Amino acid sequence: MRPKDLASLCSINRRSLLKASLLGAGAMALPSFFSACGDSALPGDPLTVDPSTPWWLQNGFEPVFTEVTALDLPVRGAIPPELDGIYVRNGSNPQNRDSPHWFLGDGMVHAVRLEKGRAKSYRNRYVRTALYQRGVNFSDTIKLGLAPGGPNGTSNVSTFYQGGRLIISGEIGVGFEIDPETLETIGLQTYGSRITNSLTAHPKVDPETGHLHCFGYWFSPPYLTYYELDSQGNVVHEAPIEVEKASMFHSFAITDREAVFWECPVLFDLQSAIENPIDAFSWTPEYGARIGILPFGAPGSAIRWVELPAPCYVFHEVNAFRRGTEIVIDVHRLEEVFGSTDLAAGQDRITRWIVDTAGRDLTFREEIVNYNNWDLPSHDRRFTGRKYRHSWHTVFRDEPVGVNIGGIGYLDLDTGRDELWDPGPSRHSGEPFFVPTGSAEGEGYLLAFVYDRHRASSVLAIFEAMDHAKGPVAEIELPQRVPFGFHGCWVPAG
Repeated sequence: MRPKDLASLCSINRRSLLKASLLGAGAMALPSFFSACGDSALPGDPLTVDPSTPWWLQNGFEPVFTEVTALDLPVRGAIPPELDGIYVRNGSNPQNRDSPHWFLGDGMVHAVRLEKGRAKSYRNRYVRTALYQRGVNFSDTIKLGLAPGGPNGTSNVSTFYQGGRLIISGEIGVGFEIDPETLETIGLQTYGSRITNSLTAHPKVDPETGHLHCFGYWFSPPYLTYYELDSQGNVVHEAPIEVEKASMFHSFAITDREAVFWECPVLFDLQSAIENPIDAFSWTPEYGARIGILPFGAPGSAIRWVELPAPCYVFHEVNAFRRGTEIVIDVHRLEEVFGSTDLAAGQDRITRWIVDTAGRDLTFREEIVNYNNWDLPSHDRRFTGRKYRHSWHTVFRDEPVGVNIGGIGYLDLDTGRDELWDPGPSRHSGEPFFVPTGSAEGEGYLLAFVYDRHRASSVLAIFEAMDHAKGPVAEIELPQRVPFGFHGCWVPAG
């Protein structure tokens, strides 16, 4: 079977997800037993849910409550000795089982230490946010009289390592620094009291300067503020950006010289948030969608906008780069999110947005790059903001219940070739994260947690990035299940 044919079998139709569910509920590859098949599950073995329990509290999403430290983990295959560091991944893991939404659980980080071909340790720890310390859910902040944001966030989305610090961030709230070896929470990271409301989920590190580019969105003016920090974590530039309403900016992109924002029609409503946190953000297509380009170091008033021809939403970009007068932004484009019945309606397509900056007014066009229903992308971050070729993505399966994560897809942006690693019907891979070990783009390994629902167990799988479809070269057995989560990073040794 050709890779694209196989990928089509594992795509997801993302209709009827969150709100509908709320209402109703260096070595040789391992043998195919561990890679293509996963386990002895028969094809067509369905993923089922208990209709009386929200899907984000069961199966691979079910939270774990024990904080574990385990040493010298068992390994199948051989861990490449070049991998010397710690893989850390964040996720939503409510300390209380009554969490009203997958996005609103407490942040929990899982980490595996690799050294000299050994899996030295596994740890998982809650991020000690103010809400976690009080034992309350993020959804309770308003009715408890707590202002959401600042220290009152979930810190459950991302991890990033910059300037010798491992920082955890969420959708709303400031960052928290944690110790990469122990995962203990060191404390709030407000960067000299310069970022005190929100450090929103997806900061970017410029691979040439080491500077961190980030932003925070908020519920009162200024609704959006962009920051640039030097390699030591000092804020060297701050730019409030004027937008009309409080909208959900989940991520953004950078090139080698500018920040790229997309404002999409998911708007925040305070009254709805008071009545039901799930309804805090709503799909408002009449607001429209647009892309903004802001040069590094410029004031927010210098941003230039171009309207998109149709409303859409983008949680995650793959990468962006400048090509002459054009800026190229590759994104996972969704037709609708937070609508009346669905989290995401329509198809998720990898789409190339092209913005020409040559004239007085920006111009826009778009191209569909790939038709597979993938998301949670990864690329070689040494090429962030630069022309790149290779990307890896999480595959979503077409199942009539909740979200069903599948395998890992690869896309060659130059040729359009795609390939899939399918872990088997009862195994589910999370986001792949690329760790470089060579000098050329794509020379390195992918790391991903893989959950086996028949065994109720997880492994950390390691793949040769440029030949990932043959399966993992090593699988590290973990002492407990790792729930499906969001984004990770690599902390190099030393």
